[in-house]
Amino acid sequence: MAKFSIENFGCRATEADAAALRHGLLVSGFHLTDDRSSADLVVLNTCTVTAAADSQTRDAVRKIHRANPSARIIVTGCYAQRAPDEIAALQGVSWVIGNSHQTDLPKIAAGLIGQPNEGISPAAPVTQKDFVPTLLLEDGQMSLARGPAKILTGEIFSQTSVQIAPAARSEGDRTRPVLKIQDGCNNRCAYCVIPFVRGRSRSLPPAVVIAEVENLVAAGSREIVLSGINLGAYGRDLSPRAGLSEVIRRILEETEVEQLRLSSIEPQDVTEELISLMAGSPRLAPHFHVPLQSGSDRILRAMHRWYRAEHYAERVKRIRQISPDAAIGADVMVGFPGETDENFQATFELSERLPFTYLHVFSFSARPGTEGANLAAPVPATVIRERARTLRALGHKKSAEFRATQVGRVLRALTLVGGEDAWTPALTANYLKVRIPGRRLANEWHETSVCLDETLLEDRVAANSQK
Repeated sequence: MAKFSIENFGCRATEADAAALRHGLLVSGFHLTDDRSSADLVVLNTCTVTAAADSQTRDAVRKIHRANPSARIIVTGCYAQRAPDEIAALQGVSWVIGNSHQTDLPKIAAGLIGQPNEGISPAAPVTQKDFVPTLLLEDGQMSLARGPAKILTGEIFSQTSVQIAPAARSEGDRTRPVLKIQDGCNNRCAYCVIPFVRGRSRSLPPAVVIAEVENLVAAGSREIVLSGINLGAYGRDLSPRAGLSEVIRRILEETEVEQLRLSSIEPQDVTEELISLMAGSPRLAPHFHVPLQSGSDRILRAMHRWYRAEHYAERVKRIRQISPDAAIGADVMVGFPGETDENFQATFELSERLPFTYLHVFSFSARPGTEGANLAAPVPATVIRERARTLRALGHKKSAEFRATQVGRVLRALTLVGGEDAWTPALTANYLKVRIPGRRLANEWHETSVCLDETLLEDRVAANSQK
């Protein structure tokens, strides 16, 4: 039986895509291995949010090919959709498959390795404008070739469905599975390439969401993470329209999921209804991740963000008012073209006064095809690095301050993986990373008191802690 490994780069949505790919390969007869040096097939599911993400993929290809030159490498995901010709030129790559054709990957892999193959669905592949393809006919299948690698990618804006993994948990699945209920984005932020590699916003119908949650619960999942490229836009494309709050209510009413967590939600979608819903149910993790990007209204306008700093601040303050112990995180970008010292200071001061519990700090990266890539007044790299360091230090301070407020509280935490002899890592509902004394199984609830150094002082296994 051929062995495969899969490596994921990027966000929660790509984690869900990787789970779907993994399931498809297992069903196709492949055996999963964590050792890519001995795998017959290596799949890289890529991100292209920054130039560093692209570089990470290229480095991974080179390392895999050096360590395991006989392995067939398939590169898929957002980078593969955006720049397939760049990846196809890398030595060792066998196929580049864009997001538009990810569902074909298991069949392509089966044919590549010699597993039974039912063939690839006919499609009219297209590639980036600067790549002139050569049409080939191999084993009755149409493909595109450039050198030793083949490319299969198509028009992403024609996509109308959300790719999901069949919800039965299987080998290699996460303790906290990610269920992608929305894909694509209709916004056009000046710095963001994701709409061009993910397509228009589209949603899973509520009945499908409910069925997937039920299947995950039946398979033993305790916490499920709802994700999307623009999760707050869930349901706007459906007829009849069904918003995010509505589908959350249905999940709580119609399934027995023990804990539901939401991934990132845009500020304009953090409504009073959603905040109250999150605060009102013990089965909803009190955790809000709300991208800020900048505390300067001037920069927010240049970014084409749909809110202003004080609107954002009002939403975050309202969350803290209703949910005093909730985790509140933010994405913050530094170095957007034209960002002055004054603009950065506005971002720092807003971040400092808001009750954040953590910050994800990103440096601006010019992405081909976006408006931001062509703007004047770039910020020097040395300035960007210093601003990023300053904000990260603030984020560490905020995290420590929030943790201090939780010391002595008895919180329920879910073990993430099987532990070593001394400690087992776990996560609380309000997103505190903790360690539980002793060697525990994954996917168990433990109720315990928090202390400052990520160690839980007591350990009282919850009554429903068995897998």
